[in-house]
Amino acid sequence: MTSDDILSDRANGPVIEANGVRRRYADGFEAVSGISFSVARGELFALLGTNGAGKTSTVELLEGLAAPSDGTVRVLGHDPYRERAAVRPRTGVMLQEGGFPSDLTVLETARMWSACTTGARPAAEALGMVGLTARSGVRVKQLSGGEKRRLDLALALTSRPEVLFLDEPTTGLDAEGRQETWELVRALRDNGTTVLLTTHYLEEAEALADRLAIMHQGRIVTTGTIAEVTARQPARIRFVLPDAVPAARLPLSLRAAAEGPRVEIRTPSLQESLHELLEWARESGVQLHGLDARSASLEEAFLDIAKTQHAPRDQDPRQVPGRSTRSGSTTKVTA
Repeated sequence: MTSDDILSDRANGPVIEANGVRRRYADGFEAVSGISFSVARGELFALLGTNGAGKTSTVELLEGLAAPSDGTVRVLGHDPYRERAAVRPRTGVMLQEGGFPSDLTVLETARMWSACTTGARPAAEALGMVGLTARSGVRVKQLSGGEKRRLDLALALTSRPEVLFLDEPTTGLDAEGRQETWELVRALRDNGTTVLLTTHYLEEAEALADRLAIMHQGRIVTTGTIAEVTARQPARIRFVLPDAVPAARLPLSLRAAAEGPRVEIRTPSLQESLHELLEWARESGVQLHGLDARSASLEEAFLDIAKTQHAPRDQDPRQVPGRSTRSGSTTKVTA
């Protein structure tokens, strides 16, 4: 896939597209409530959300595991549920759990999966990409949780996917393993692979995502680049005043909140507010101790959504059905 191919595909439309998508279960519970978004070729799009937000229910529709109750889903220009044969060979899917036969070795598992995949990478190559070559002869049941996640990723890469779905890819990995996985995912994206990522690690989304959407109660509450999403939240300035200087002396325009000598200012205009504060401090001869000024983080934006969108919707008594694993069993239940 060349850069010209990527630009051509972007001009021809998104690789992943959801329009007005809803997903209702048999008992009437609506896990996804009319969401729309798109992902361009070679883009890494992170889908974030509070617990029960509808992320997994959404990703299952994109993967073709179910059809939407309303709206349309397209992957590579096709309906992934009704035109599965046209979509599945071109996609890779990493579920939350793999459900591998526990008595097979790592290499046997990769060879079995490769034999079922059209145009597959050699099993040894896929294992090498995720750092499992040295564990090839170990039985799956003897792997650590993090190693099983690496095996999940190796199998998702076996088909040389144009579109890669990663559902919580670094759960159970140590810091080094997480960094190595991030490097691999970045390399795949840079070579033209379109990646849709769900994660509970906000630093992972910050490190990897070109754009993201945050879901809450089945709806997309905000979407955009990291900078766009965080810019919608106020920046903050914190400092400690000298004992002899009450917070009441601060300019009223700064809208400061104080707890004793500790002061916090929330502002949509960090540069202007900081300039005003420093000018006041200079003119007043006041030393601001521990001065810390920073833009909002993705974590702050996420927590603000979780806090302000507080009205709980009715929960499915089954807590929303779990996802099918490769072995046909059921994974842990997550919406």
